[in-house]
Amino acid sequence: MKKAIVLASLLALLIPGAAFAGSATDAALGLGAFAVFNQIISGTGVFGAVVPAPRPVALPAPLPVAPPVVVQPQYYPVYTPPPAVVYQPPIYYRPVYHAPARVVVIEKRVVVPGHGFVPPGHVHHGRPGRDWR
Repeated sequence: MKKAIVLASLLALLIPGAAFAGSATDAALGLGAFAVFNQIISGTGVFGAVVPAPRPVALPAPLPVAPPVVVQPQYYPVYTPPPAVVYQPPIYYRPVYHAPARVVVIEKRVVVPGHGFVPPGHVHHGRPGRDWR
């Protein structure tokens, strides 16, 4: 029977001028024909109704599963001694005394005529125009 169907479908494909349409339509018709041809050859769909159904397979009964063992955690009280009490005399902090900044007194400037400014306590060595040390 399958040989007759295959032969008939091959003869139908060889008849010239079956359909003339655009390339997209030709591609759609070709894919549809290919899908029907695969169903005919493989025996699926409507064409597989004649084939008897496969025999059911009997599987062995599943093994009994033991319930999981429940383990209750044990909580033991933990005793710790109280913290040690330390007695010591109170500590008093005295404020730190900071001496005031040194006071600098600027004396009046002394101007020696002809020698320029000479700070108090310095000697000009008697030479005008030379740096004092």
